[in-house]
Amino acid sequence: MNDWPEGWSDNNRGSGYGHGGASAQPEGARVMRQVRRGPAAPPQGAGVPPQPSYVDGQGYGGGDYTNARNTGYDSGYSQGEVYGGGGSDGPGGYGTQAARPAPNWRRRIKWTAISVVSVLVVTTVGTYFWADSKLKREVDLSKVIDRPEAGEGTNFLIVGSDSREGMTAEEKKALHTGSADGKRTDSMMILHTGSNGDTLISLPRDSDVEIPSFVGSESGKRYEGTGKHTKLNAAYATDGPELLVRTVEFNTGLRIDHYVEIGFAGFANIVDAVGGVEIDIPQDIKDTKSGADLKKGKQTLNGEESLAFVRTRYALAGSDLDRTKNQQKFLAALANQVATPGTVLNPFKLYPTMGAGLDTLIVDKDMGLYDLGSMFFAMKGVNGGDGKSMNMPISGSSGGNLVWDKAKVKQLVSELKNDEKVTVSGD
Repeated sequence: MNDWPEGWSDNNRGSGYGHGGASAQPEGARVMRQVRRGPAAPPQGAGVPPQPSYVDGQGYGGGDYTNARNTGYDSGYSQGEVYGGGGSDGPGGYGTQAARPAPNWRRRIKWTAISVVSVLVVTTVGTYFWADSKLKREVDLSKVIDRPEAGEGTNFLIVGSDSREGMTAEEKKALHTGSADGKRTDSMMILHTGSNGDTLISLPRDSDVEIPSFVGSESGKRYEGTGKHTKLNAAYATDGPELLVRTVEFNTGLRIDHYVEIGFAGFANIVDAVGGVEIDIPQDIKDTKSGADLKKGKQTLNGEESLAFVRTRYALAGSDLDRTKNQQKFLAALANQVATPGTVLNPFKLYPTMGAGLDTLIVDKDMGLYDLGSMFFAMKGVNGGDGKSMNMPISGSSGGNLVWDKAKVKQLVSELKNDEKVTVSGD
């Protein structure tokens, strides 16, 4: 039975294509853009008009894909190509990127640590050799004759000289140093380091001593002792550090292991490099000779003020004995400041401090940076109460010279040689 309306036949179906014909037979597949398909199978009993291939981007069959590209017209479509291609990593050949591997944090931390340690090692080694090269090893203790036997512990002879070397006229004026030629000892101390506490002993410059026989440090000539007594600082003025060491050893019987000397300019520069030194001054001090004009109480002294403080003696009741006490107190405070983490771990403080100090330090030929560090930390310990500071015991005076108490000095030296706790007290 014919399902079409009267006057229509199967041959007339083509005219109804695309107009919603409700035939039971499926309509031919539409040709999608960009995809060339084969001819659709016509429905049974009817012919389907040929469909445009749309290869020219207009749907009118005008030319092939190559011609369309040659004309310069780009429809934005591709023929038979799958977008997102370019790889066959994923299923079906679609281009999916492989997942990025998780970072290996263990490996990163390891190499970061190695890099940091390497930088620290290189910096430390470089700093050591830089600092070691700056030490002025000018004192040869092998020239000292007739030396006493070495005892336990280590003995440093620390000397503050009035050397003006390298100072300008303006600096001499500012620091009230004067312009005397040569150099003399302004302060002398023995620092003993050992297992029973460290001991800092001041040797007053006016101490009465005998200059013994010695060999000239420059001439090599032997000079016989005359038995004459004089002030201790005369030994340095006569033949420098070697004779001073010889004189201290002869009059005490204590062997000196290392020698350290610093001049006026170096002392002031170190103080300024660490940003000043805090100290509690026991009384008002005004001294025109040293330039000191300081008030009583706790305060931070700069380089100029510090030098004036440690040189002052005329404004003190005990003169040189009181000055040595101030020198001990200040040097211990300075060592405490230098040895703080704020200085040691801060390169902006450490290098200027080391540069200021090492440029002006004069040491013996066997002195190393380790020995120098031990000396500073021992002085810090004395300041912190882990050691003892004292003057050489005095029994009186003779002709303006301070005479040592021989019995106490003998006991003191014995305790130091045996590295025993010091029980002797000084004035």
